[in-house]
Amino acid sequence: MDTLERKNDLFKVAEIKLSYSANVKNSLRPKVETSRQVYEVFAQAWDKERIEFVEDFKVMLLSRANRVLGIVTISSGGTAGTVVDVKLVYAAAIKSNSSSVILAHNHPSGNLMPSEQDKRLTQRIKQAGNILDIPVLDHVIMTTEGYYSFADEGEL
Repeated sequence: MDTLERKNDLFKVAEIKLSYSANVKNSLRPKVETSRQVYEVFAQAWDKERIEFVEDFKVMLLSRANRVLGIVTISSGGTAGTVVDVKLVYAAAIKSNSSSVILAHNHPSGNLMPSEQDKRLTQRIKQAGNILDIPVLDHVIMTTEGYYSFADEGEL
């Protein structure tokens, strides 16, 4: 009897559902074609009280026409960094049926230059995107006074 109960327990698993619901018409979504436009869209979505306080990492999810499907916060950290799980970046991209992504994080210090850790992380996420056919178009470092674009600087 005990063995039968254990066998039945093996079939109790979580149900996984994948769904996508667009609440905004495609024509009303912002279209991004330049790093400046990317910066402006991210700046509107960033919490102004946090940008000079703690580091956040966000992902802009894009349609094939570079229309913004949404922006998702992947991680929030401390004053000197945040931990980014690459799986979470692409979980959001796949769930939203994104064609590409743009990465962004802020430097509370105001320094726009990427660290070696920033460069390594960008390459890891880019490699995962190549496998999934969801390319990384840019990685933008945000501050209140400006931005740094990996794509513009040939770092991508």
